[in-house]
Amino acid sequence: MSTQAEAAGAVLQEAVVLLGAGLGAVLLFRRFGLGAVLGYLVAGAAVGPHGLGLVGGAEDKLHLADYGIVLLLFLVGLELHPTRLWRLRREIFGLGLVQVLACGVALSAFVYLATTTSWAAAFALGLPLALSSTAQVLPSLTSSGRIHTPFGERAFSILLFQDLSIVPLLTVVAALSRAPADPSAPPGWLLGIYTVLAIAGLVVAGRYLLNPLLRLIGRLGERELFVAVGLFAVLAAAALMQWLGLSTALGAFVAGVMLADSPYRHELEADVEPFRAVLLGLFFLAVGMMLDLGMIAQRPLFVIGMAAALVAIKAGIITGLARLWGFTTRRAFALGLLLSQGGEFGFVLFAEAQNAFLITGEAASLFGAVVTLSMATTPFLMMLRDRLVRKDASSTPKHEGPEHSPATGAIVVGCGRFGQTVSQMLFASRVSVTLIDKKPAQIELSAEFGTKIYYGDGTRIDLLRQAGAADAGLILFCTDVALTPAELRPVLDSFPNAKVFVRAFDRRNAMALASLELAGVTRELFESAVAMGRGALVAAGVDEARAREVETEYRRRDELRLEEQARSGDMHALAHMIFRPEAPARAETAEERH
Repeated sequence: MSTQAEAAGAVLQEAVVLLGAGLGAVLLFRRFGLGAVLGYLVAGAAVGPHGLGLVGGAEDKLHLADYGIVLLLFLVGLELHPTRLWRLRREIFGLGLVQVLACGVALSAFVYLATTTSWAAAFALGLPLALSSTAQVLPSLTSSGRIHTPFGERAFSILLFQDLSIVPLLTVVAALSRAPADPSAPPGWLLGIYTVLAIAGLVVAGRYLLNPLLRLIGRLGERELFVAVGLFAVLAAAALMQWLGLSTALGAFVAGVMLADSPYRHELEADVEPFRAVLLGLFFLAVGMMLDLGMIAQRPLFVIGMAAALVAIKAGIITGLARLWGFTTRRAFALGLLLSQGGEFGFVLFAEAQNAFLITGEAASLFGAVVTLSMATTPFLMMLRDRLVRKDASSTPKHEGPEHSPATGAIVVGCGRFGQTVSQMLFASRVSVTLIDKKPAQIELSAEFGTKIYYGDGTRIDLLRQAGAADAGLILFCTDVALTPAELRPVLDSFPNAKVFVRAFDRRNAMALASLELAGVTRELFESAVAMGRGALVAAGVDEARAREVETEYRRRDELRLEEQARSGDMHALAHMIFRPEAPARAETAEERH
């Protein structure tokens, strides 16, 4: 067998070992409620070079897995419209800046006092410890539904500023460097200019290149091209930032934000998500592989003590800052626990500090173990955080959940403009309705008009069951977020006796939902657009009876087109039925209709 074939076989074997170990550990740890992240870390440590030695090359795998963080930041950017990002500027550049400075200085001082290092080395070790793990915290906030709450937004703001601070921290390490200066390396102020110009360039590229490209692909109807353009956008933005010596994650985040208002945002999100999940799992496996168990065994008290001090110092400082920003004590402490671990960018900064002759290789390995151990504590601290948040919520006025709702004939999920109209028509016919929404502002506004809305995420099976979905005849999803077949299929399976209606985001979303046995799918704006079109015809002098005929014919053609498009997956199916200036509506014969 050739050397190349042997290398390929070795890679395949390592992939099988890594994925098998990760799968087994995650299933086991999930079973005991400890979370997937800790499972990946333990699996990586077990099969890595410092464990059983079944898999090597941890650093190479970590470089590849870093793209999991890049994709994570891209998906977060897709959820952040630029106007919302601007609204969070005080938290990002206020709370985020103060957190990095306060934690960085405090941890540097602690390292200086607890070790025999110089001040320069203490800063090189302490400043990276101020950063938290974006790869751990953001998925937790997203899966728990807290990413859009005040708590989640402030946690995200701190994490985003931490990612932005990578460039200044690298500049600090370069300024403290004892290595010979690299004449080709740009100064810090130039990196700052590069950052601003790169962000501006990405925004312009998104508006004038990517959005037109997405529209073209949308007309072609080729789904695999959406996967390609999504990955292209992420990797191109990351590559540009890397070429400039900046944060690749920041580039991916900007790429997501510039596509946040694209009508194809949901399509991109669904296509990129599987890659993000796989690469993030590989990232935590690689971090576990880098855990030097031998070095920890040599100095266990130092590593454990430093990890405990890291968690305690960061939790205390972030708790105090959150109190200054208006959090209750419990929620402030919960935020402190959430962000108390070291972060993945610490490994990058430790390597830079070692190259700058500020710390030794042994110190870089020891503090890498400290960061990894602190990350391993995060699942347990998140459990404590959840308890604190729940207790805080129970001690303050809150909105009732659907478990308090009476028996009902219909459940309406989402009570915005769309849901209000649907529910009022049901009320008018004396159909009993339970209303569910997860936006407190909407619940409070509706209460002013005498409408009771229960709080919760209406896509959750357990919450629907509490609302009486097992006995309800109707479940109507009126949310302003496009629901996917994967989200709705469990509802159909769990409540087979209920007729399920869904508000679709657009034509593509309606096509995707056609695979489900739904009682009805209504596209946003469709009915209002048809009503305006009919009114415009009458205003233009068209006879009202003729206007109704045109409306009927348009609806018939649109329904036929949508059925064929959903069946074939081709957006161009029956395109000849679209009305055009050269092909206006006319009376068709019976043969033409068939």
